[in-house]
Amino acid sequence: MSALTNPDPAPGSLAFVPLEANPELMTSLLHKLGLSPALQIHDVYSITEPELLAFVPRPALALLLVFPVSATYESARLAEDAGVQEYAGQGEGEPVLWYKQTIRNACGLMGLLHAVSNGPARGFVQPDTPLANLISASVPLPPAQRSALLERTPELATAHQEAASQGATTAPSAQDDVDLHYVCFVKTEDGTLWELDGRRKGPIARGKLDDGEDVLSEKALLWGPLKFLERGGGDMRFSCVALAGSLD
Repeated sequence: MSALTNPDPAPGSLAFVPLEANPELMTSLLHKLGLSPALQIHDVYSITEPELLAFVPRPALALLLVFPVSATYESARLAEDAGVQEYAGQGEGEPVLWYKQTIRNACGLMGLLHAVSNGPARGFVQPDTPLANLISASVPLPPAQRSALLERTPELATAHQEAASQGATTAPSAQDDVDLHYVCFVKTEDGTLWELDGRRKGPIARGKLDDGEDVLSEKALLWGPLKFLERGGGDMRFSCVALAGSLD
């Protein structure tokens, strides 16, 4: 894949150990960075069976999908991004806060940052914490400078390394090529469902949800993760977690 079509960080870029989709570890990471204990990450056992979706407290404020980066997916991504300008938004007028991924294997962290930086979840970030300071510093910056800010924020690297090293499975090396990727879906105050992925050219508006609909509503699932499953090509390495109210 040419440099023009490959959105991944270049070889030699700063690299993190890949983050396991483990709700307990993700919750611990976010709480250490400054998210209120009122929210936590929950397993989503199914996006097609209502009785299993019922285990997640509602409303769900963000949905993180782990999916295989297949040839079919890459073809769809290239087709959709063709002709789209690189996102250059900055400042308080942005509809969402989007981070371009420049750290290798940090897509899990990027997904979590997108989840808590947007929509109602941002109101649960406690003041004077690394997360609050990062969001405040990121808002006025264009995407390239935001990415640089993430790279030089030691609290992120420390919290990520601690969480990644405690997974239930043996973590790959930070330099490994991993073919699983995280994407985040959030609903903003105006009802827009956003797909937020640091590998894309910018944030993508997928449609408008009604007042009573969240990221686990039938419409949001149809516009979001179910589209990814359609492009799975038989590879079933998909999983989901959601940001919602704590059970404790």
